[in-house]
Amino acid sequence: MKGRERRLAVLEALYEREQPSEHDWVLDRDVPGSFQQSVESVVREGLAELADRETRAELSAREGRPIRWAARLTPFGSDARVYGRARPVSEPDPEEPASGEQLVKLRPTQINALRVFISITNELVTSPADSLAERVRTAVFSTVDNRWCLYLTGEQVESVAYGLYLHTLAGSAAEANRFARDYGVVYRPEPGTRQPTPVATRAAIRPNHG
Repeated sequence: MKGRERRLAVLEALYEREQPSEHDWVLDRDVPGSFQQSVESVVREGLAELADRETRAELSAREGRPIRWAARLTPFGSDARVYGRARPVSEPDPEEPASGEQLVKLRPTQINALRVFISITNELVTSPADSLAERVRTAVFSTVDNRWCLYLTGEQVESVAYGLYLHTLAGSAAEANRFARDYGVVYRPEPGTRQPTPVATRAAIRPNHG
């Protein structure tokens, strides 16, 4: 088990043991010594806390027996547990794109702009393409390329271009221009209409180089 997965497993187990507790602390009798050691590893990261002497004395009085160890999640640890449950258990890394899909590699600034686009879906007239939000959420980061990798359909590629077009109007044009060079589509204002239009570029007729 990877360190990240081990950490999340400890937080989840500690949370589950906290729930039936009347005082929000997990006590020494409730967990084996090996688990106590695991909890202490996340305590060092600020994700959990151990009861101090005064708190243990109060717990001992309530329990009617000596309490030598007690732990609970910190607010930071609680948020980390929730976030860990929300993200994919394992990052997808398919070997081949599905039919009609292509591999798209986005720079960090590009995917950051795209995340903003996804986050305002409910406020947009032209919403992101179906399933684009999920593809962005499960994108895999390549440390070798310094790129976020995801497989997209043609419709989703155009939707990415639209999101980067909006970014151009509110920020930098570099992200949209780079995407146009790499994947052959860019949005341009269309005089006489009420919306921009996707325009194919030379990259559309040659293999993309990511």
